[in-house]
Amino acid sequence: KLKSYVQSKVSRGKVDVFVTIEALEDAAAEVKINHSLADGYVKALRELRDTYGLQDDISVSTVARYGDIFSIHKEEDEDQVWEQVRSALDRALEKFIQMRSVEGERLKSDIESRAQTILAIVEKVEERSPQTVIEYQERLRAKLNEVLADTTADEQRILTEAAIFADKVAVAEETVRLRSHFQQLEQMLQSDEAIGRKLDFIVQEMNREVNTIGSKAVDAEIAHMVVDMKAEIEKI
Repeated sequence: KLKSYVQSKVSRGKVDVFVTIEALEDAAAEVKINHSLADGYVKALRELRDTYGLQDDISVSTVARYGDIFSIHKEEDEDQVWEQVRSALDRALEKFIQMRSVEGERLKSDIESRAQTILAIVEKVEERSPQTVIEYQERLRAKLNEVLADTTADEQRILTEAAIFADKVAVAEETVRLRSHFQQLEQMLQSDEAIGRKLDFIVQEMNREVNTIGSKAVDAEIAHMVVDMKAEIEKI
């Protein structure tokens, strides 16, 4: 009953519930005697008396010292007990949900801040990526001119090589998908539903795109940006 009630209020997470029920002193109670155990105690006491020639002072008070022969039974109205437990549980759940809400807002703020940091780095990657192609083209031209000495390098060949290089290092698809993932992330953070599992999945997708950018990067500056993005994603 407790489990299903808590599940109706809390959709995700592991919750431990501890319940202590204390009966009032004036509650009706019945004390029962475990006669077989009492018989065993009396028989053992008599054996001690006869074996060692002790004074016969076995009395009710003597046997009563063995508290395990008594058990207390109280008649409880289950519905009444449940109402009292539920009332206390409602207060506990209210505070629990309130604390989760406060913590959730802090986490949301932190995730949004990290998302903005990553998007700012993505923008730098997009700016830097075409520049790496221009720099490659210039290095290639300089190398060919050096090798060929007085002969002018074939400009068309340089452009073709640069185009092949540009295709290999192009990260436009990855950055577009990354931006799409962050749009989905923002939508999730505005939702009133539990988003933990979805968030975990989308973060894995972000990591995959950043890893691909890293594998394509032949530029030290972009490689450093990839490390920074992975660090922020890891924190999310």
